[in-house]
Amino acid sequence: MAAASDLAALERTLGHVFANRALLKRALTHASLDSILSYERLEFLGDRVLGLVVAQMLLDRFPDEAEGEIGRRFSALVNAGSLSQVGASLGLSEHILAGPGVTNETIIADVVEALIAAIYRDGGFTVADQFVRRIWGPMIETVARPPRDPKTALQEWAQAGGRGLPSYHELAREGQDHAPLFTVEVRIEGVEPVQSVGPSKRAAERDAAAIMLQRLGIDHDD
Repeated sequence: MAAASDLAALERTLGHVFANRALLKRALTHASLDSILSYERLEFLGDRVLGLVVAQMLLDRFPDEAEGEIGRRFSALVNAGSLSQVGASLGLSEHILAGPGVTNETIIADVVEALIAAIYRDGGFTVADQFVRRIWGPMIETVARPPRDPKTALQEWAQAGGRGLPSYHELAREGQDHAPLFTVEVRIEGVEPVQSVGPSKRAAERDAAAIMLQRLGIDHDD
């Protein structure tokens, strides 16, 4: 388990001192260390709290944008890549409680959501809202126009050329259950397929789409 001094340092980084330290420890605990008291249930809740706050922030900040534009901004802000970047900025890899060699970007992203839920359950919605706004507010301001993730950009290119929708196929899953690696291939009519490997199917699909866009010489915003 993490030492008390480590948790105190993390509390300072988070800007919240927990009345119930057990919530903080649980938010940091991966199933490879404790399958019963892992962060998974907190992650589920934190995803919803984060989504609500970010959605409200975007609606307030961009009152004239259409729902589709807001949706693209939202997806870019709460996807695994953005969450893992937040986790890195908070130094979470030093605090995650997991089996040897288990921690990766996907787990760090999951822990960010679990921590949001832990803050919510310990301090209430106002405290969680303030935490999310402090972290995500600057991220919202750095993007001038609604971004497009690689999968969306690739889909739009394929449909504009009459090629139908890109299809994604899982070719392999390797590694242990708590640290899998997925090999995914993206296919489009008339284009050479592209493969990518990632810690989740979603990450592998996104990377495969980005690689195909790069080979096609197509820019995308995310």
